[in-house]
Amino acid sequence: MNRRDFLKTSGLALATAATTPITRFAWAGGAKVNLKIGYLPITDHLLMIAAEREQFKTVGIQPVKFSSWPEIAEALKAGAIDGAFLLTPIGLTLRQKGVPVKVVLLGHRNGSVITVKNSGEINRIEDLKGKTIAIPSPFSTHNLLLRKVLTERHIDPARDLKIIDMAPPEMVNALATGRIHGYIVAEPFGAQAEAQKVGKILVLSKDIWHDHICCVLNLRENIVASHPEAVQEMVSGFIRTAAFIEANPVQAAKGSTKIIGQRAEIVEKVLTSPRDRLSFLNLVPNRADFSATQDYMIKFGVAKEKVDLAGYLDDRFAKKA
Repeated sequence: MNRRDFLKTSGLALATAATTPITRFAWAGGAKVNLKIGYLPITDHLLMIAAEREQFKTVGIQPVKFSSWPEIAEALKAGAIDGAFLLTPIGLTLRQKGVPVKVVLLGHRNGSVITVKNSGEINRIEDLKGKTIAIPSPFSTHNLLLRKVLTERHIDPARDLKIIDMAPPEMVNALATGRIHGYIVAEPFGAQAEAQKVGKILVLSKDIWHDHICCVLNLRENIVASHPEAVQEMVSGFIRTAAFIEANPVQAAKGSTKIIGQRAEIVEKVLTSPRDRLSFLNLVPNRADFSATQDYMIKFGVAKEKVDLAGYLDDRFAKKA
């Protein structure tokens, strides 16, 4: 289900929606909980293929596709969806603002790229000076990654280049038409630009911050508290799907077209060239990863104070899976 159909069917306006009751339907063993899980059509959210791969008994996953981070964040905040794969800084910001969410699983590690115009103008990070570079959100891991790699080379992100916000699906076209010189975003939009010969990969995010976290599964607290068995089955299914993707990248790419909406060969490239370009290993939430993210958020002015991670991270489901 995409965002437009979801809103039409549910009758919800994201800005004013009240908390939506969890849907239950019967199965042979009792009541089954149907959870609306938001995602974007990016390979970081490839675990969503579990909605079709897994034969869940106590939980049903209803994928709800969004095209931008502000939309999906507002949907989770409003209670229009039960959970979502969110950029780590967005989830932390929602929690800081009092939105009752918990992290139960990492969505992946690595998986983003700095992509630039396919010309000889930009060949190294230093060449980004004076250019316009798009990020998906100020509250994105990509913003942190970009500022990290720039400052490590003594480039001032505020003075030496222009950083703008842009929805990920718009970035390839914006690069092709000259509206921007480059962007940093989740795959497959780097591989897509390469395939269309309008862009080239300047650097993989794994080479900026090795094995960094990015998108994580946030669930509303009432879901976690009221339906731990359903949450456990869902998280276990996601972790089985992660193992499947790691062991069978070609098959996973072929099975991703409905969720991601990209050609299988593009997704396959993301999963294989190189193999750690996007990783689905080690998905148990841990304090060190989130602490490092919060340190960068403070350093780069994305946040003023830190979230109490003890109340935000719930690793018991991923550990048990």
